[in-house]
Amino acid sequence: MDKAKAKGSYNSIVLAFKEDTALTEMMRLRVASLQRSGQKRQDGERLLLPHEAVYRLDFRNQELSFSRWNLFLSGHGRVTITGICQLWTPDLTNLMTRQLLEPIGTFWRNATDPRDSQLKCLEADMQEFGERIAELAKVRKVMYFLFAFKDGAEAANLRCSLEFKPVKQQ
Repeated sequence: MDKAKAKGSYNSIVLAFKEDTALTEMMRLRVASLQRSGQKRQDGERLLLPHEAVYRLDFRNQELSFSRWNLFLSGHGRVTITGICQLWTPDLTNLMTRQLLEPIGTFWRNATDPRDSQLKCLEADMQEFGERIAELAKVRKVMYFLFAFKDGAEAANLRCSLEFKPVKQQ
């Protein structure tokens, strides 16, 4: 590895998405409670679907410049990542559709693709989404995301992180 490459890696910050099992369970309990009582969701409320889970990013450094996504999915399937723009506490408030960010990140590998083939994605959306996350990191220390696993993708087969460069303070 050349010195410039080594220095670039050294200066980058890699943040891995971590499943927030407590928040995921809280959202699943909300769905179960509504089903048991026969009630309907609130107007504009976004309920967690069975193939979704809540993930989070914790920002120790809040002055970041987005570099790239690091995605690994063994096997095939589709994963969709939706950011939540509010500092969200489902124990106090329900998740509303207006709190979901655009664009969403989507990446996939088709069942007919070789297992070691590159993941496909909508690159412009993934770039814009990463930049938006870096912007939101300036005002928060934690950010939440909905991960949806479809077409054979499973959480156990996914590794996903974001790489940032620290912004130099002037």
